[in-house]
Amino acid sequence: MSTIILGIETSCDDTAAAVLVDGKLRANVVSQQLEHETYGGVIPELASRAHVERIIPVVETALAKANIDKKDLTAVAYTQGPGLLGSLLVGNSFSKSLAVALDIPLIAVHHMQAHLLVHFIDDAFPTPSFPFLGLTVSGGHTQLVKVSDPNSFDILGETLDDAAGEAFDKTGKMLGLPYPSGPIMDRYAAKGSPCFTFGKPVVSGLDFSFSGLKTSVLYFLREQQDKDPNFIQANLYDLCASIQKAIVTILNEKVNAALLQTGLKQLVLGGGVSANSGLRKALEKAEATVFLPPLPYTTDNAAMIAMTGYLKYMTQQVESLASEPNPRMSI
Repeated sequence: MSTIILGIETSCDDTAAAVLVDGKLRANVVSQQLEHETYGGVIPELASRAHVERIIPVVETALAKANIDKKDLTAVAYTQGPGLLGSLLVGNSFSKSLAVALDIPLIAVHHMQAHLLVHFIDDAFPTPSFPFLGLTVSGGHTQLVKVSDPNSFDILGETLDDAAGEAFDKTGKMLGLPYPSGPIMDRYAAKGSPCFTFGKPVVSGLDFSFSGLKTSVLYFLREQQDKDPNFIQANLYDLCASIQKAIVTILNEKVNAALLQTGLKQLVLGGGVSANSGLRKALEKAEATVFLPPLPYTTDNAAMIAMTGYLKYMTQQVESLASEPNPRMSI
């Protein structure tokens, strides 16, 4: 009998569902909430209401694409955290209800673990072996993690303030770019030259910091605009290239230090910022075999939740129906 996992992802502003059959992806559906662009960031109340409206149609679409009847599901996996509490509650409540109705196991998944375990989907791209060094980079998280097996994650270093994705978005806002700024900055950076330098944070060990960089960019822009009000518009591509290089350099240096310290020979990327072309290019030079996620799996998706759920199910890591969402869930 096949093992069929339904994955549910509602950690932030994307409503997603995926179906995995014996470790192979059958369907992966994502409904993006574009209404947040108007506000320059995600509005939690709007996000949770949109999840309520979309979760049933998204799940039905995923099951239809996979040609799977819900009665044939083996288990349902959902994002327990971290994320926005209201958004997580929608996925938690729906998944619990479905598990009870179908009398199947419920599997709680850590969102950031899933960003790394998505590499194990049986698809046309290389799969790492354990143990490996994981770098998770997103709008809310920046972490270096030693992954010993699907259930063993040890944090080696993490951001002390802002995440890398947040640094991209907030400096992009300073440049007048729309939200989310990260992908736009990446495109513009390819047309510019990293000719401007900014203050570099000094952080011991394998931890990260990006707040000082943001402040340095802010003061630099103010100083230049005092001299030339048209400075940003006239140098937009070069500014994007310079900011991107500064963020990528911080990430790259910590990754190399972690590889040296741990002796690990495989580096696995995950999270929205792992789509950044500058970061990908820099890390390909690391002294390790580098695993880059396909672009569709860099942003929030349910395929990674279903994959992690499958790995947990195979080792009987199932949850009680009393499990609750955890917006500040530790890896």
